[in-house]
Amino acid sequence: MANTAKPVLHGYFRSSCSWRVRIAFALKGMDYDQVNVNLVKDGGQQVTDQYKRLNPMQQVPAVTIDDMTLSQSLAIIQYIEETRPGPRLLPSDPKQRAQVRMICDIIASGIQPLQVTSALIEIASGYFC
Repeated sequence: MANTAKPVLHGYFRSSCSWRVRIAFALKGMDYDQVNVNLVKDGGQQVTDQYKRLNPMQQVPAVTIDDMTLSQSLAIIQYIEETRPGPRLLPSDPKQRAQVRMICDIIASGIQPLQVTSALIEIASGYFC
């Protein structure tokens, strides 16, 4: 199923979502190329037309892999887990696997929004008040 071309990670060095994908690649021992998408420079490179064609959500990370582009770190990691042999990222026991997924969802949905720059700007601007 997986082809031999190296995946390309479009991410930002300070993005915790990009970090998750880099960690998954490292744990799997996968070689990949990186393209920096600076979320601050020039108003944010993620809002350019070029990046919007790659990822209409205009967020990082996006990974080009197996002739497609995926976004959202958890979906990327699950795809890597399902298509690449090698060290498992998830436990084999279904109960333990469910607990790991629960923790991942807590981080992605509960903790992460509090540290994301766009959310902090909206909070400071009073959008959430």
